Amino acid sequence: MTKTAKLLHSVLLALALVVIAPVSGALVFGVNAAQAQVGEGATVASVGFNGNSRFNDNQLQAMVDVAVRPVYTQAGVNNDAQTILAAYRQAGFTNVSVTPRAEAAADGRVTVIFDVNEGDRAGIAAINFTGNNSVSTSVLKGVIQTKETHLLSWLFRDDEYSEDRLAIDRERVRLYYANRGYADARVPSAVAQFDAERNAYFINFTVEEGQLYNFGNIAIETSIPGLNADALRGGISTGSGSRYSISDLSESTQEVAVRATNQGYPFADVRPRVDRDLQNNTFNVTYLVDEGPRVYVERINITGNTKTRDYVIRREFDFSEGDPFNRTLVTRGRESVEALGYFSSVQVTSAPGSSPDQVVLNVAVVESSTGEYGVGAGYSTQDGIFGEISLTERNFLGRGQYLRAAIGRSENGETYDFSFTEPRFMGLRVSAGVDLYRRVTQEGNNFTYGTETTGGRLRFGLPVVDNVTLSTRVGLEQVTFTDNDAPAAPPYIGGTRDRLTVGYTLAYDTLDNQRRPTEGMILSFSQDYTTLTSDFLTTEVRARVYYPVWEEMGVVGSLRGQAGTITDLDGNGIHPTDSFQLGPNLVRGYQFGGMGARTAVSDDPLGVLAYAGLSAEVDFPLPFLPENWGIHGAVWGDVGWIDGVPAAGVADTGIDNPLKASVGGSLIWHSPLGPLRGDFAHVIDPDVNDRTQVFQLTLSTLF
Repeated sequence: MTKTAKLLHSVLLALALVVIAPVSGALVFGVNAAQAQVGEGATVASVGFNGNSRFNDNQLQAMVDVAVRPVYTQAGVNNDAQTILAAYRQAGFTNVSVTPRAEAAADGRVTVIFDVNEGDRAGIAAINFTGNNSVSTSVLKGVIQTKETHLLSWLFRDDEYSEDRLAIDRERVRLYYANRGYADARVPSAVAQFDAERNAYFINFTVEEGQLYNFGNIAIETSIPGLNADALRGGISTGSGSRYSISDLSESTQEVAVRATNQGYPFADVRPRVDRDLQNNTFNVTYLVDEGPRVYVERINITGNTKTRDYVIRREFDFSEGDPFNRTLVTRGRESVEALGYFSSVQVTSAPGSSPDQVVLNVAVVESSTGEYGVGAGYSTQDGIFGEISLTERNFLGRGQYLRAAIGRSENGETYDFSFTEPRFMGLRVSAGVDLYRRVTQEGNNFTYGTETTGGRLRFGLPVVDNVTLSTRVGLEQVTFTDNDAPAAPPYIGGTRDRLTVGYTLAYDTLDNQRRPTEGMILSFSQDYTTLTSDFLTTEVRARVYYPVWEEMGVVGSLRGQAGTITDLDGNGIHPTDSFQLGPNLVRGYQFGGMGARTAVSDDPLGVLAYAGLSAEVDFPLPFLPENWGIHGAVWGDVGWIDGVPAAGVADTGIDNPLKASVGGSLIWHSPLGPLRGDFAHVIDPDVNDRTQVFQLTLSTLF
């Protein structure tokens, strides 16, 4: 090669080694001395990554083709770098740069390394809505997946801008309106503007609400001889005069088809005919039930499940290969698979089978993590400072089984828990589970004695009819009492008590959301028979109704009622440790065991034998806090009645006033573990022997 040719070659090589730096990220190409000796077509020995924290090495490895192809090419490596760059941009890293390089390895092979400089992640400074006259901005912010940057964004990563997520959010807003009477609602635009100085996005949604509609006349028409149309009406939730809802229309269509199938017409095709009445602002709906084409399921193919067994997915469909093809049952099956919580995506498509009357179903899933390692700490007014270490697996060995083990410690004691649940016992729609536990409670503020409780329980659950489930249980436990410090425990405490308990619970549930309900009812009735050391029957009933008070502003009201009684079956009276220990679980503002009779000497609570209570609460978002923080406020009032003193054989204070009442307000954080709430209470006219408290911190439940 001449000197002129060598000089020209060097110039061209220098021009090739440029730095390309677009505004939203940088793809940097460079070489070192080792790379200069690497030639096209060399075999790739290994792939490495430097500087990456948002994505781990395994995640980046799955993005690059050079990890699977045996031959090195500069163009291929550059494409892989572009793929990594796009993934970072999708995650909100607008200042990222990716530098691929190759180094010579042994035997003429090469090592490919991607140097990543992530830069600062771009957040979302503000989300605004225009045109939303009937629904508040704070409510709509709670509807969408994209969130404004907040104190916990580094943990939840919910403030990452994505064009795909923004498109989904537009549809979520439209569906929110469509399910609340605004059939013509549109979201014509969702625009994101990037502010380079703040390294953040400003997002604006434009909403066109349209007219508010209700459902009008509802009817059923069928062309299938022998089909009982009247029996289908129970599946219709689009009641005349109720607010128009596209989801209620879809669910009613599915339920009518299922009921027709249960009558022996598996090919029934249900289509809602919707007629708009502009004068009355209503939609008249006629459900047309006709005979569909006679097509059968030839095969069900399942792909994407590397961990979950095929049968765990197949059993969620109410049909199998060879059965009639029914689109409604296919939709319900897909929704059931999604409800398992094992998959981030579930897609069901159909394809022609081997003959015109055959169809092949393809179920494609994308698995998500189902294992959780938890280390938590907190404070409650009952147990003081507490902590817990837990291991949870919701899809144990890919069999759909639930497994949990936990160890907890508080100022008043320690807990050990193990739980296992098989959701389809013996292949039936029956759940079976076992719980093992040990509770150690030290002498403290509530009692002058401690307890050591060791036990286990077997339980079974099965659906009865729509929204009604039956759960049964049998458990055995032993309670050993401890008394190490003065003052001495009351004389009825000592030795051990053995309990064998057999019980059941009937539950009715129509809540629209189990974590944050806004509408519906939950009702339960339970009885437990306890024997061995003593014989008694415990009966309890609980109910709670939710109703949207001001739906457009996210204000929800609820009314809770509960009652219970203990019946002595052997005539020896009820031991104090078997009674109801009531407090904030009946009327907030009272300590645990803070109401009812107490021993005259040791001041231990004796509990009560009967109770009833009623509570009213209004939950509302706090306008000065971002919706994605999940912090709400509430005002409430509780009233309760108690009766009965256990047969303790000691002097007691009795019950002067059986009526208990309080009013107050709460701050509620809808945390990933459940609603964590702090209640500020004012107790109205307590007894002199009652134990009250102004503040209580709890992880609340529906009841």
